[in-house]
Amino acid sequence: MIILLLGIIVFLGAHSLPTLRQSRARLMDRLGANGYRGVHSLLSLVGFVLIVYGFGEYRATAWVQVWTPPAMDRHITMLLMWFAFISLAAMGKRPGRIRGWLRHPMLVAIKIWALAHLLANGDLGGMILFGSFLAWAVWDRISLKHRGDYGAERVSSFTRADAIVVVAGTVAYVAMLFLHPLLIGVAVLRG
Repeated sequence: MIILLLGIIVFLGAHSLPTLRQSRARLMDRLGANGYRGVHSLLSLVGFVLIVYGFGEYRATAWVQVWTPPAMDRHITMLLMWFAFISLAAMGKRPGRIRGWLRHPMLVAIKIWALAHLLANGDLGGMILFGSFLAWAVWDRISLKHRGDYGAERVSSFTRADAIVVVAGTVAYVAMLFLHPLLIGVAVLRG
């Protein structure tokens, strides 16, 4: 569990740095823009690897079941994940009603992903992992608002970009349904 916690701290710490404007500015002055991006990318990668390894180790050796999710939570999770993939697909630069409605599509996708997985998993490691990401995404959204970043502009009608977002998000969602056992080790579809 220590490796999982360390990974969460490194990954979310690297992604929290942009909210600490003065610290970020000092680092950019010292390292330059490309140096800062390189360090940020490296820390993100290291954190991600530690999370994947740590969560795998936790699942194999130290599993702690806190509560058992009701069967209906599985269906709610699957629906929420479809919305998460559509939100993720809305990250592009093209204006659309969905992107404007979400304002910060990536943060919305992370919040939905984390909430969905909190509903579906009743184990301690899952609660720590997904709860951390949910808390971070909420905090980051509040930070963006305080900095005056209100995200994508609202668009009054649906555009071609919205159709692309729904189709791309749905295709990615369906692909993940089949890839989840290979990538994560947990079957989502039960036959």
